[in-house]
Amino acid sequence: MLNDWFDDNPVRLMWDRLSGLPGGRTAFSKCLGWMAPYTGTIDPHVAEVREGYARVEMEDQKHVRNHLSSVHAMALTNLAEVASGLALIYSLPADMRAILTGFEIDFVHKARGTLSAEADLVLPDLDGEEELTVPVVTRNDASEVVTRGEARWLVSPDS
Repeated sequence: MLNDWFDDNPVRLMWDRLSGLPGGRTAFSKCLGWMAPYTGTIDPHVAEVREGYARVEMEDQKHVRNHLSSVHAMALTNLAEVASGLALIYSLPADMRAILTGFEIDFVHKARGTLSAEADLVLPDLDGEEELTVPVVTRNDASEVVTRGEARWLVSPDS
């Protein structure tokens, strides 16, 4: 079983094993924040991950607010980035890796309440280094669009 961690995509393996267990999604979310400490600063909750898709939620808390009593732009960007990364990385073969190379985001609506970022992509056939764009949208409790973004990820063989 330990060899699975080396032969398979560890993010996919961990999500697939934990997400169906009681408290498993919370455990996965905490592990994610531990593995990527800056991501952990927004206390993300990973709600769903599957091939080409991820939905990550964030509660509106004082430590992610700005001086206007709404969620800070960089906390929103962090949430969108983690959703895009999970959708992509979960989908990659075990011998591929990805690194964020750029991010564009539009702040459409003041962000308050529980926020949900969704990334959805169709992964092309990969045969070497390639830059992929992952669209991501964040919505509030009322399903209003709060942000629209595009994350650019450089995907390459893990050498």
